Amino acid sequence: VQLQASGGGLVQAGGSLSLSCAASGRTFSNYVMGWFRRAPGKEREFVAAITRNRITYYADSVKGRFTISRDNAGNQVYLQMNSLKPEDTAVYYCAARSSVGVREGAGYDYWGQGTLVTVSS
Repeated sequence: VQLQASGGGLVQAGGSLSLSCAASGRTFSNYVMGWFRRAPGKEREFVAAITRNRITYYADSVKGRFTISRDNAGNQVYLQMNSLKPEDTAVYYCAARSSVGVREGAGYDYWGQGTLVTVSS
């Protein structure tokens, strides 16, 4: 599976951005899709995930502000980010996994190249 993330950019605090991740290769609908982020000087962290049955999971830090969704027919996964905060500044990565579990980055088999989100105060 090849993953291509896009949609990052610069936004003021309180604003919104929508990230997209296009997948190609193996059957997209079979995979759990996740979003992770790595802020400057910090470790990669889980943001959100969506299963093949569209069950969603979120990090506590983004719950209620971010929404993950997927379009299996179009091989896309999205991350709608609202009420952005400066601490959301990071490189955001989409990832795919075929195994059980959603929050552990080590369990993901495929990763996109990342897209930078910068939130100014």
